[in-house]
Amino acid sequence: MRQIPDDLAARLDDEATTLCRCWRVTRRDGTVLGLTEHDRDLAFAGLIFHAASGFAASDAEAGAGLAAEASEIAGGFSSAAISEADLAAGRYDAARVEVFLVDWRDPARRMILRVGEIGEVTRAGGAFRAELRRLTHPLDQTKGRIYAHRCDAALGDGRCGVDLAGGLTAEGTVTAVLDERRLRVSGLGAFSARFFRYGVLTFLDGGNAGTAADLEDHRREGDAVELTLWLPMPVAVAAGDRFSAVAGCDKSFATCREKFDNHLNFRGFPHMPGSDFAYGYADGDTVHDGRPLYE
Repeated sequence: MRQIPDDLAARLDDEATTLCRCWRVTRRDGTVLGLTEHDRDLAFAGLIFHAASGFAASDAEAGAGLAAEASEIAGGFSSAAISEADLAAGRYDAARVEVFLVDWRDPARRMILRVGEIGEVTRAGGAFRAELRRLTHPLDQTKGRIYAHRCDAALGDGRCGVDLAGGLTAEGTVTAVLDERRLRVSGLGAFSARFFRYGVLTFLDGGNAGTAADLEDHRREGDAVELTLWLPMPVAVAAGDRFSAVAGCDKSFATCREKFDNHLNFRGFPHMPGSDFAYGYADGDTVHDGRPLYE
């Protein structure tokens, strides 16, 4: 059972309380922000909790056990608190949030209500709503591998084993923005068309510096090289923005063998029979001679 400090309990027993909620947000890059629903800034625990954030919280119920409960926090975009660009770039995804109940007349009188992380975020106009998940939320997620024909590793990670430094990455520059998803670039002229299809593009500078994006396609028309993103970037890309591109992989066994020579480390199940074979039966028109089901 949670113990309420005596001095804070006395405030709760008063006929008129002077309490508010504060949030300490720790992003995965180490940036720490303080936010409060009070109408002036508060300072405690070595951090200033800004009132300009316009933060407010929904009602929440705390239950016993390990249920993956969630509540919401809402606020407006502010240069003093959370910017729309940072939120759109995913810099608050899975950020740690500590919620405090504080006596705004004396912030030393406080207690921590809960600790969670930011989940799904929705935006509308100049405001946002963020789901605040309990730390038990990962227990509600499916774990383990799924049997499938295609590889489930990320190119270059420990399970894949491919060395990306071996000619599989390149740096380039955006020369023209054709639309919100199509970019004309330089620096990739030495690579064949579709080499970076299904790859990853990471911007090195500009408004999207440090943000990665998945590539839908990589085309060449003469000397012109064009990249297509799966989704628009959170901040408009500009000519002159530099980027780093990683080769694409469609997760098939053939690509693993022919493009990366890594088939001995393939992390899928290419020889697994499909549903047609599983429901099939022997007949006079089908060859059953033990040949491989997948070449």
